[in-house]
Parts: sequence; C-alpha cells; structure tokens
Amino acid sequence: MFSTIATPVIALLFCLWLVFLVMSYQGQPKGLWALALANTGERFGYYTMLSVFVLFLGEKFGFDAGWASETFSSFLFFVYLLPLFGGMLADKFGYSKMVVIGIFVMFLGYLVLSVPMGKGNTGLTAMLFGLVFVSLGTGLFKGNLQVMVGDLYNSPEYADKRDSGFSLFYMAINVGALFAPTAAIAVMTWAQDSLGFAKADAYHFSFAVACVSVIASILVYFIGKRTFAHVTGVTKKAENRNEQAETTVEETDTKERIICLCLVFAVVIFFWMAFHQNGLTLTYFADEYTATSSTGVQSMLFDVRNLLAAIFIVYGLFGVFQNRGLARALAAGLIVCGAAYLGLMIPAEGEVTKVAAPIFQHFNACFVVMLTPVSIALFGLLGRKGMEPKAPVKIGLGMLVAAGAYLMLTMSCIGAPVADPVNHTHVADMSPNLLVNTYLILTFAELLLSPIGISFVTKVAPVKYKGMMMGGWFVATAIGNKLVSIPGHMWGMDLTLVWGTLMGICLLAALFIFSIIKKLNKVA
Repeated sequence: MFSTIATPVIALLFCLWLVFLVMSYQGQPKGLWALALANTGERFGYYTMLSVFVLFLGEKFGFDAGWASETFSSFLFFVYLLPLFGGMLADKFGYSKMVVIGIFVMFLGYLVLSVPMGKGNTGLTAMLFGLVFVSLGTGLFKGNLQVMVGDLYNSPEYADKRDSGFSLFYMAINVGALFAPTAAIAVMTWAQDSLGFAKADAYHFSFAVACVSVIASILVYFIGKRTFAHVTGVTKKAENRNEQAETTVEETDTKERIICLCLVFAVVIFFWMAFHQNGLTLTYFADEYTATSSTGVQSMLFDVRNLLAAIFIVYGLFGVFQNRGLARALAAGLIVCGAAYLGLMIPAEGEVTKVAAPIFQHFNACFVVMLTPVSIALFGLLGRKGMEPKAPVKIGLGMLVAAGAYLMLTMSCIGAPVADPVNHTHVADMSPNLLVNTYLILTFAELLLSPIGISFVTKVAPVKYKGMMMGGWFVATAIGNKLVSIPGHMWGMDLTLVWGTLMGICLLAALFIFSIIKKLNKVA
C-alpha cells in the first residue's frame, strides 16, 4: 500500500533536503546554487541520453562492440574538446553569452535525436547531425558555466571556500545524473508498453527527455541570473582590467602555471579513460555478465527513491552535528523520515526486481551526492588542523583509488567466460554488488580528482588565459574519452586483461604525478 504514495513522499523529502542544503551552506555565494541548478538540468538530459546510447547503437543500427566503441568515444571526445574553443570565444565575447547560445544549440541536437528516422542512412545521418549539435552546444555551455562559478570566488571573502564550493557544485549537477538512468528506462518502457513502439524506436523517447531538461536548464539560468549578475558580463577586456587591478604576475610565473596545468591535464587524460568506461565496457559488463534480477534488501538499490532516502540520512547525520536551530531540526527529520521510508520499502520475501543494464549508471551519481558532505567535512577538518593535502596530491590519490577499483574487478573476473563482442549475448550471472562496489570506489576517485581539478584550474590559470585553460581541462578529458574506445575494442578478450590494462594505466599515472608533486604544489 505504501508503494502507491512512495513517489510523492520522497518528492516532499527531496524538497526538504534542498531547503536543508541552502541553510547548511550559507557561507557560499548565492550565485552558486542558480548556476549549479542550471547545470543540473543540462546534465540530466545528457546522462539520460548517454545511459542508453551504446545499447541504442547496437539495437538501432546493429553496431558491434568495436563500432559502438568508436562512435561512443568519438562523441565524448568532441563533447569535451569543444569547450577549448568555447572558452576562447568566451574570453572575447563573454561567458554568459556563450552559455546561452550553447544551451539552445544543445536543444536542437537533442531534438534531432528525438525523432525516429529509420535504421537506414537517413536515420544514421540524422543521428550524426544530432550528436554534432549536442557537442557544439556543450562546448559553449559546460566550461564557460564553470568559469563563471570560479569567478564567484574571486572576492577575498569567498577565496577559502573555492574547493568546497566546487564540491557542492559537483554534487548538485550529479543530482541530475542520478535520475537520468531511471528516466531513460521508464520512458522507454512507457513508449513500448503504452504507445506500441518497437524497442529500437523507443530509445528516441529517452532523447526527448533531454529536450525538456535543457529547456528547464535555461529557465533556471534566467530566473536566477540576478544572483550571479556580477560574473555574466565578463569579457577579455574586462578580465584585462581585473588583471591590472591585481598584483602583477611575472611572465615566468605565467609560464610556470601553464606548464603545471598541462602536466595535470596529462594525468587526468588517463583517469577519464578509465572512469568513462561506465557508458561502455561497464555497461556491457552489466548487460552480459551481471544478474538480470535481484531479491531482498539488495533489490532496493535499483530504485532511485531508495537511494534518495539513503542520501537524506547521510546528510542528516552530518547536519545534526554541524548545524544549530532549524537546520539541525531539519537534519534530524531527514534521518527519521529517510529511515522510516526505507523500512517501509523493504520488499516482501521472494519478491523479484528486474535489473536493467543502464540502471547501474545511477550509482556513480548517487555516490557523488552521498559522499560530498563526507568529503567536505573531512577536508574541512584537515584544513583546520593545517593538514589538508593540496590539490595535486588529491589528484594523485584519486588515480590510486581508481587503480584499486579495477584491481577489484580484475580479481573478481578470474575464470569468467569470454564475451561475444558482436551478438552481446548474456554469458554469466555475477552478483550486482560487484558493479555497485566498483562504482563506489570509482566515485571516491572522482571526488578526489574532478571537482578539485576544476577548482585547481580556476585558481592557478593566469587571468587572461582562464577560459582557454578551462578549455584545456576539457581537452584532456576529451583525449581520455577518445581512449575509452581501447578497452571497447578489447571486449571479447579475457576480462582480466581488459580490467588489468585499466588498472595499470591508472597506477602509472599516479606514479607520474607523485614524481612531480613538488613542482605542482608550488603553484597550488
């Protein structure tokens, strides 16, 4: 009976959680929340599309693992390469202007992808055009929005909150990614069961969700614009005035900063190569090696509402100790309500839950959101004791943790059967917990590397090259995303070789960054 009202109950708790967040982190600039929510909508659309994209390529166009890998990695490459040029344009014409243009171009891309045009050349051409528009729009939107977030922390009163601010920003945009796989699966099921569409055409309805989400994103941007108005009109000319007002940076220091940033970019290439297997080989692993059903408490992991309840409990536990007054009362309420909700949602004995391959992608976003207060509290405590590691050290630790995730996968897959890279048949029923734990460990790595790395770029980049250097971060991500295809081409080999290769790459990257850590820490 409770399941019939579970969604409205969790929606109400979600609203209370948002209020609690704003009350708990009042020291952040107001514009942070509006920019974060604008990015949340965009990321929801992007990950709704991405969670089913590689499966769509096989179902719609008959792509084998190799072709799907190349298409997937090439798309990711351009999505993260084009922010370099978007940053250059923003340095000249203004960040806000590029963000707005980008979201509209993105919308056109998702609109094209939403229309079923058959399995022949027409449909394939339309898909490619859609991907081009999404890539161009993201190139104008993503990096420049993050530069604007960085600009919120240029005033002295917020300078020491930059890392925690980017962690909160990163958490907020992952809320969008958290709901994306559930939305993609739900709308596909609805299109098939209620509208009678074939499975290959039902994928287009997932892409239509992205159209709606980017509309919501731009509405949030304009509604909240007054809270970040002071960073919307920044152009290169304005930046030059800012640079003159600041302490003059010697040319040699500028070169040193750029060199250090490029060295960090070289390392993160290999992180993204390993991390973005979530949309490729880890999705294949979910589809071909992981049990397609679950029972008992484990099955609760595959309902996003239960994950939200667990998130509320985590935030509530931290809030009780970190807040006072109404915020503390809200925190206690989140704990009680979240625990009660989970208790009522425990499935009956013998009840079976279907587990679809794309659903595993919601775990990364869930863990990002859930672990953000842990990360902020831990590094805040270390900072107060003068023991917080600098950003380059965190990045190196992130690479070591990523290596650990693939070490676990390598050891767990010893003796596993070999996959069929063409027909993608189901060959094993391994426990879903293996993938869940993999995503948990990779999320620890991501939190050490991604928001901290972005914060590092906005802090270290010379003022007149800020947009271009943020673009450089995305170029590194782009190259890593192109290299994502290498394990995809290896699909069909022994899994210990696939996962072992990724483990070794992460380990070597960690050793490299620690070998130059003194040089990097000088500018951090």
